Amino acid sequence: MTDSVDVAIIGGGIVGLATALRLSESRPNLRIVVVEKESDLATHQSGHNSGVLHAGLYYATGSLKARLCRQGKAELEVYATAHGIPIRYPGKLVVALTEEELPRLSDLRTRALANGVEGLEDVGPERIRELEPQAAGIRGLWSPRTGIVDFRAVALAYADDLAARGVEILRARPVTDIEQRADGVILSTTGGEVRAGSVIACAGLHADRVAAMTGDSGHDVPRIVPFRGDYYTLTPDARSLVTRLLYPVPDPRFPFLGVHFTPRHDGEVWAGPNAVLALAREGYRRTDIDVRDLWGTLTYRGFLRLARRFWRVGAAEMWRDLSKRAYVREMQRYLPALRGDQVRFGPSGVRAQAVNYDGSMVDDFDLGGSGRLLHVRNAPSPAATSSLAIGRMLADTAIERFSLA
Repeated sequence: MTDSVDVAIIGGGIVGLATALRLSESRPNLRIVVVEKESDLATHQSGHNSGVLHAGLYYATGSLKARLCRQGKAELEVYATAHGIPIRYPGKLVVALTEEELPRLSDLRTRALANGVEGLEDVGPERIRELEPQAAGIRGLWSPRTGIVDFRAVALAYADDLAARGVEILRARPVTDIEQRADGVILSTTGGEVRAGSVIACAGLHADRVAAMTGDSGHDVPRIVPFRGDYYTLTPDARSLVTRLLYPVPDPRFPFLGVHFTPRHDGEVWAGPNAVLALAREGYRRTDIDVRDLWGTLTYRGFLRLARRFWRVGAAEMWRDLSKRAYVREMQRYLPALRGDQVRFGPSGVRAQAVNYDGSMVDDFDLGGSGRLLHVRNAPSPAATSSLAIGRMLADTAIERFSLA
């Protein structure tokens, strides 16, 4: 049994590690432990993303996402520079292909300006060709300060800093039960008990299950529905076709951005992702199935309502997932010169999307909990970009709520 600690943080992803780091900075004398179920850190959402350092174009004005993305990006840029983690700035070009998309592009511009996006430029066809000669588009938005970074490298740097501060990280310790007592919280894990004065849960794909261990469940609490996103990679001879982040105009009804092109920090160019229901919360391949995960999704009324509402969109996503030709056709709408033989099946990620009982998707970051517990119930993109700002907010909330002297 681990000695008693002041604060236990569940989850060794980028948000959990950032929270531990900010808390240890604010209260260096606290005894803090991070409890991670895997044998390594940042292996799920933190290690299966495109690496985009978001500038804040998409998020509703006044939302946590808008505020924390802007703050978190600035903090992460300083942190990465201090720790020798390279950031590239290829910039992001959002293009409208049709007249029907122009009102949405205008709304996006208004939102981006309200969010303080640096260097934002409204561009026409000539400027689009100047920035990205092979791209289609009749109008666009250019965000020169959107960057690319290796977020797993960032998360591991957080872990190194925590070790230097004396914060213990318990690996391969899945939490199996949580018991609140008058004097604190007991976490039961596969490696023994952890006694903590208070707990902050940053459990990502399993956020709702960890919350349910504390009684934080019911129709008023969202549940995680996993969506798998598959990427294709461009062959080396095709990478010169696109040198910047090339994105479609997003549909505000959905939290997914659609197929886009991402030049990566390692020189690869990814195209995607799509968004299909994952058959397992940690299912990174089409054939990965977890019966418990799938049953939980298919019997959740919130998901069934969501599926009824958007079945046509879901069917189109599933078809593109099964048909490379259909996927390539979608890519060619934005990059007409791309050929099918220049595309290879690539990596996948799983997004932990919180869905309400009424079938609506939770769009903003969602924090909850009571007593001696805080839960991060929804933290999709741009959580990695925002990690240090989210960590600071959670640390400040914990200090106040738990009276952490």
